[in-house]
Amino acid sequence: MIRPKPVVLCILDGWGYRKEKQDNAIALARIPTWERMLASYPHTLIETSGLNVGLPEGQMGNSEVGHMNLGAGRVVMQDLPRIGLAVKDGSIGNLPALRKMIDTLRQSGGVCHLLGLLSPGGVHAHMDHMLVLAKKVAEAGVPVAIHAFLDGRDTPPSSGRDYVEQFAARLKSISGQVSLASLSGRYYAMDRDQRWDRVSLAYQALRSGQGPVFDDPVAAVEASYAKDIHDEFVLPTVARGYSGMRDGDGLLMANFRADRAREILAALADPKFSGFDRGPLVAFAARLGMVEYSTQHNAYMDVLFPQIPLTNLFGEVVSEAGLSQLRIAETEKYAHVTYFFNGGEERPNKNERHILIQSPQVATYDLQPEMSAPEVTDRLIAAIESEAYDVIVVNYANGDMVGHTGVLKAAIQAVETLDSCLARLEEAVAEAGGTMLVTADHGNCEMMRDPVTGEPHTAHTIGAVPLVLVNPPHGVERLEAGRLADVAPTLLHLLDLEQPAEMTGQSLLVETRRRATA
Repeated sequence: MIRPKPVVLCILDGWGYRKEKQDNAIALARIPTWERMLASYPHTLIETSGLNVGLPEGQMGNSEVGHMNLGAGRVVMQDLPRIGLAVKDGSIGNLPALRKMIDTLRQSGGVCHLLGLLSPGGVHAHMDHMLVLAKKVAEAGVPVAIHAFLDGRDTPPSSGRDYVEQFAARLKSISGQVSLASLSGRYYAMDRDQRWDRVSLAYQALRSGQGPVFDDPVAAVEASYAKDIHDEFVLPTVARGYSGMRDGDGLLMANFRADRAREILAALADPKFSGFDRGPLVAFAARLGMVEYSTQHNAYMDVLFPQIPLTNLFGEVVSEAGLSQLRIAETEKYAHVTYFFNGGEERPNKNERHILIQSPQVATYDLQPEMSAPEVTDRLIAAIESEAYDVIVVNYANGDMVGHTGVLKAAIQAVETLDSCLARLEEAVAEAGGTMLVTADHGNCEMMRDPVTGEPHTAHTIGAVPLVLVNPPHGVERLEAGRLADVAPTLLHLLDLEQPAEMTGQSLLVETRRRATA
């Protein structure tokens, strides 16, 4: 096989496969390019959830997990089962970093402020982890103030009320001083796109106790629902009597996914933060995170579960072969094609360039379902035409980010936008003599309404996603079914590069057998 140039990995974030047409934005959209690709090119389905990506059985995949598996070429054991095991066997309470925090706060007399997404979704955090952390700290004699972020994206949009009620009831079993100090929708507390007007509202609630006041957290959520403001968008609200964070207190973040924990943590604890005027910086006696959130965060935060290094990832292999590579995405998914695709490494590989396109500054992406896909495509085609790159990895955010809004009409528009982008890409790749592998990290927009409850479905799905080889090299007959870990080996096969032993995935290319000659 002659090496094509470029080899493009096109990740349609949230573009899953589902046979049923009802509430399926992909099946309901006008997508002539996609339909022609499926009719003309080798294609298959690959798995993106549960044990296939290093998550517990039945657990939906997500963008972080998906991109990590895509780039690693192996099933990467994720933080959720790793932390879950420590919670189950009780060993989390004996971790040195947690014991150190408890001892420090005993000496300072401070309160432990426990932040996290109060959700069983398991994508960014898990409410069971928060409960165990609260129990371990409070029963060691340190008061705990819990700052609960409501979900509504990885869980049904109005499920937060029940989770808050369940959590509050379970807190009563803890023999120590523990309280639910504030509530905030993740829209405010878990932004990742420097929308500081949102983050500042969550910050003021946590830092200074500023915001609407509640006496009963369940009633507060119900009152928000009555105004048609559901979990993700619940305004930062504080418990009566909560007056904020003080010098000598501790900061404990329960989220185990990095991208949406970074901004609120930086606002609270980074000495160099400049996103907005936050007032005096709290002199925390201790700062601890469930995982590593970034190199910058490591400078001021301890870690409960340090990152397990990955070696010989796709980007490394490409770089060591002397090839050039480009990563391109809009803001919402920029970290995924860089940091997560590189296994949690922020520094680019040699000859690896990054292009970031700004995501639209809108309240929710159903208001602009095309997002920045046209601009991403413009820059991508220019990169292809430049002939400067051997490998290009691109992410299109629309299927996931618009899918999360639960608005079917907007999701259909998003899908149709992507179809037009694919048409342009297909032409550019073919003219350059390249090939393109199109897939997704997980599903989302193929199910826009919950078939059981009838509510908008805003979460990821657990089904398989398509894998299509556009403009395949001569001799490729078909693609085998597989999982995300098989994508990097498939790309290496296309590049005629040797697959390292650490990559346990398999190439999905099936080549035409040469007939024996007499």
